[in-house]
Amino acid sequence: MRTSFLDYAMSVIVARALPDVRDGLKPVHRRILYDMHELGVTPDKPYKKSARIVGDVLGKYHPHGDTAVYDSMVRMAQDFSYRYMLVDGHGNFGSVDGDGAAAMRYTEARLSKIAMEMLRDINKDTIDFQDNYDGTEREPSVLPARFPNLLVNGASGIAVGMATNIPPHNLAEVISAIHVLMDNPEATTADLMEALPGPDFPTGGVVMGKSGIRKAYETGKGSITLRARVEIEGEADGKQKIIATEIPYMVNKAKLIERIAELAREKRIEGITDVNDESDREGMRIVIDVRRDASAEVILNNLYKLTMMQTSFSFNMLAIVDGTPKVLSLKEILTYYLEHQVEVIKRRTAYELKKAQARAHILEGLRIALDHIDAIIAIIRGSQTGEIAKNELMGQFGLSDKQAQAILDMRLVRLTGLEREKVEKEYNELMKAIEDFKLILSSRDRVNEIIYQELLDIQAKFGDERRTELLIGEVLSLEDEDLIEEEDVIVSLTHNGYIKRLPTTEFKSQNRGGRGVQGMGVHDDDFIEHLVSTSTHDVLLFFTDAGKVYRMKGYEIPEYGRAAKGIPIINLLNIDSGEKVQAVINISNKNNDEAKDLFFTTLKGTVKKTPVAEFTNIRSNGLKAIHLKEDDQVINVLIVAKDQNVIIGTHHGYAVSFSTDAVRSMGRSATGVRGVRLRENDYVVGSDILAPDSDVFVISEKGYGKKTPALQYPIKGRGGKGIKTVNVTEKNGPLAGLTTVKGDEDIMLITDKGVMIRFGIEKVSETGRATLGVHLIKMDADSTVATMAKVEKEAPEEVEVTTTDETTSIVEPAEADPTIAKAVADLADRELAQEQESDNDESTDNE
Repeated sequence: MRTSFLDYAMSVIVARALPDVRDGLKPVHRRILYDMHELGVTPDKPYKKSARIVGDVLGKYHPHGDTAVYDSMVRMAQDFSYRYMLVDGHGNFGSVDGDGAAAMRYTEARLSKIAMEMLRDINKDTIDFQDNYDGTEREPSVLPARFPNLLVNGASGIAVGMATNIPPHNLAEVISAIHVLMDNPEATTADLMEALPGPDFPTGGVVMGKSGIRKAYETGKGSITLRARVEIEGEADGKQKIIATEIPYMVNKAKLIERIAELAREKRIEGITDVNDESDREGMRIVIDVRRDASAEVILNNLYKLTMMQTSFSFNMLAIVDGTPKVLSLKEILTYYLEHQVEVIKRRTAYELKKAQARAHILEGLRIALDHIDAIIAIIRGSQTGEIAKNELMGQFGLSDKQAQAILDMRLVRLTGLEREKVEKEYNELMKAIEDFKLILSSRDRVNEIIYQELLDIQAKFGDERRTELLIGEVLSLEDEDLIEEEDVIVSLTHNGYIKRLPTTEFKSQNRGGRGVQGMGVHDDDFIEHLVSTSTHDVLLFFTDAGKVYRMKGYEIPEYGRAAKGIPIINLLNIDSGEKVQAVINISNKNNDEAKDLFFTTLKGTVKKTPVAEFTNIRSNGLKAIHLKEDDQVINVLIVAKDQNVIIGTHHGYAVSFSTDAVRSMGRSATGVRGVRLRENDYVVGSDILAPDSDVFVISEKGYGKKTPALQYPIKGRGGKGIKTVNVTEKNGPLAGLTTVKGDEDIMLITDKGVMIRFGIEKVSETGRATLGVHLIKMDADSTVATMAKVEKEAPEEVEVTTTDETTSIVEPAEADPTIAKAVADLADRELAQEQESDNDESTDNE
């Protein structure tokens, strides 16, 4: 009994109930597809009776019940069972209501187009064949499978002591995940999930959360919750309707409706007045009428709880690997599939090489014959038999048996000039092909290129849109993000690459001119370069001087105390050696930022506009964000909407402003266009969005700053030299930064010594463009302003530091004397008018 049961168990496990990791098929499915291929029931041929196909499979390959074979074939033809059907059925093949297929004598079938990719090159020695059950036929042990069918169509089966349950996936996403793995063999599950976020069921539905998906992809086992896609519609009379247009995978629609009606009759769910199935060939539609005084949301929650409108799907990714059942992770499944494809490509290439060499051998003989045609004709005419002629040819011209036979079989038409040219052309083409085949067999990189391209072709031909919605967009962050309270934080990044996050409450508002608080412990040669106000749940994009972009969530950055220097950013991001982060921007879902554009500004004055959507899937090793010219680097990146204006400031104190619509949208790898024509030795120090009701705030290296109304900056075409925005002198120094403000923000200034000060922008005086500004921060003689950042307004508190010290408070002209103030304002207005007149005469370069 023990021996018999073990034999039976192993037979069921290996040869009946579990799929092979390479082609994702159980033996019965493989035999059906191969038999249909051998019968010639291909997509370009007429359908054949299902009974004919089933009978052929039974007689040749699968000596079990005909029902088992027919049921397997039916399932491969159902659009609600298979994500990409492998059988093209004609007739009644069942329905989502649980109706069975018609008898096999009534239905017809043929292979689907995508099934041909499973069988492609099967006759080119790409796979091994084995004897059938009685040794009279040969059947494939695995199919070439030119796409990863195990993940694409999934699998389910119950063996002895084990079972498998793999959900279907989107073909395009699975192929993208393979490409990620080919580009980076060390890719993690997180990297793969950027391309393949989760299952894609043929019946659609909504997956609630992704923690189960992540666990399943990492360990091979996990569970997800799947819900029907539902909308609540209101009517004119105040009633509501619950309308389901998609139901969970493998749920029987008729039984689901019956269950809802039963719960309504038994009053277990109060408020349902009617249930109707309005589905048609256009799609599914289950309508549940709700009583006027009942809550549709409450009824829907009860339906999720008590019916199959909400189900769970348990992953158990078990497959046969080298004859042994094994639970596999996502990466393992893709790796085994790639190994299979490498084997297929090598065997196919070896087959084609052998065939090409054999043909080239024959052509070499024909070339000899054509060169000595008179002598060969004489030999043939003078020979008593064909065998004698063949031996004579082999002896005189050193030909092989096959070459000599080919010459004897050659038709006289081959003697024409045109035919001679064809032989030469065919021979030359074959020699090139043979060289290429040899190169493929000797190079794994070349094999990978072929696999990569063939998968791209299949993706383009058969890829479609995802049907199942994954409710939460972030793949990795679900379980972590739900446990982390959303709060406003400040992320700081130093010149030497140390990053940390701090709560905004760490910084108390101070009056203008104060000494500030120590914002970060830094080395003597380090200072803070980037300060971003964000949220723990927002996405941060890090742009480097090399034009690459990296992505992190706010909560993924470690939190440190105010005096700590933080953690090296290379410990968090896979930044290449020599790269340096130049810009950090915040992407917030609250502001619908993904529908906007990113506006790049570089040191040399180049600008570029690229949709934010191009940066949604960023691998751990980053993406190219902009193509930079020699000696150029990214200075700033802005999120801009349509019809917005931007302003760009330069080190020498000039500014240019123009509409973002003047810059056409470009791809990630584009270089951009000229935004500002720089004067000699000048470079860009900052840029920002210029709204009509805003002020332009500038800060000089020696701590002088000011606000100027945006209306004093005329909007012109891009590419101009700009107008003066600050009067640069030895006292205030050249421009260190430029931004725009509304008047209700706080400004943080950071010196190269790591000292910060925070003050309300309303404390800064508003002056003309060409003025000097006022002292904003007390600084040592050897320190300069490194950067600044806008943060949300904080209620001011009583602080010890005041502005009474003469070294930290400079009397502004308007405070000193009204007469002097008016004279200064008139002078500034005259200077502004002269500059505008001069700018109108100066041509701008709009290349």
